[in-house]
Amino acid sequence: MSGFVEPAYGRRGLGDVVPAVGRALGTDVLPPPSALELPAAPAYVVFLVDGLGSRLLQKYAHAAPYLSSLLDGVEPGTAGVPSTTATSLTSLGTGLTPGTHGVVGFTSRVPGTEKLLNALFWDKSVDPLEWQPHPTAFSRLAHAGVRVDVVNKREFDRSGLTVAAHRGAGYIGADRIGERIAGAVAGSAHRPSLTYLYDGDLDWTGHRYGVDSAQWLQQLAAIDAETVQLRESLPDEVRLVVVADHGMVDATDPASRLDVDDHDELRDGLVLLGGEARFRHLYCAEGAASAVAGAWSELLGNRAVVLLREDAIERGWFGPVTESVLPRLGDVVVAARGDVGMFSRRDFGYEMSLIGLHGSLTPDEMLIPILVG
Repeated sequence: MSGFVEPAYGRRGLGDVVPAVGRALGTDVLPPPSALELPAAPAYVVFLVDGLGSRLLQKYAHAAPYLSSLLDGVEPGTAGVPSTTATSLTSLGTGLTPGTHGVVGFTSRVPGTEKLLNALFWDKSVDPLEWQPHPTAFSRLAHAGVRVDVVNKREFDRSGLTVAAHRGAGYIGADRIGERIAGAVAGSAHRPSLTYLYDGDLDWTGHRYGVDSAQWLQQLAAIDAETVQLRESLPDEVRLVVVADHGMVDATDPASRLDVDDHDELRDGLVLLGGEARFRHLYCAEGAASAVAGAWSELLGNRAVVLLREDAIERGWFGPVTESVLPRLGDVVVAARGDVGMFSRRDFGYEMSLIGLHGSLTPDEMLIPILVG
């Protein structure tokens, strides 16, 4: 589709990173991707920088000299669809596509209800083991004798998303850079081992200030320095892989910020509005999907791609979709082009304050670095 990047599931997607690491560690419990091969090593550290799109790193290479030096000659990978944190982190930890692992967006419908699951904050009434019942890639490696640890903030330990995406790994609580690096070094001392390290500060900065801001550039420089410190702290034989879950675009032009609540026709036939500002799941009354798709398509024109659920599945946006995941996807899905944001002051008021956004299939959002240091 013109202007969009299709997800590279099974080839060079984010969900293919851990299977590639598993092969590099000498195991064969995970199916290897067809276009991602990593060098053999006794231990790997996978460092995920939330929000560090490949095109952003290229554009602002001067602020991240070490990370940008690893870009030369390296083909980017892709996030899944939607290009959002909860979906991507689950793909990384499980090695599965969104249509299989079932975390299909920032918010998505709890089937049989008129409620949304916020996959970052979760809902205690939703069992993450039922929502995502498949063994994770982390657990499969652990059962094969690989030591697997997650290094992340203490508040995320045993959260719904952590259980769904990363269960089967040990957990090292770390709230500061020094703690994170020390945790990664400790995890990588085991042989064979995979240590997963997460940093969400760049994404937070982008949402609040935009990626074209002094604050974001300063945070990128700090991430670059953190990566150098991490690499220098690890033994030479330990491989470091730096990846991201998505990129980001700034939505600063008022003309690009559509408020659904200003257009009554967009609510006709709509039962529930889900997703996020760059990628909406539209849950419709019975028999209303085509009319809803028509109304959204007429208003948005070339500012977004509007598809019925079955058409999005046929395009492979979510990978193979299981029966239990099907009703979590919108009857209609809407993917923004350019810098368009589709807001709702009624349903998602907090999004109105965000500058940096992600979730759609543009190159700035979908292309991610897979860098070996």
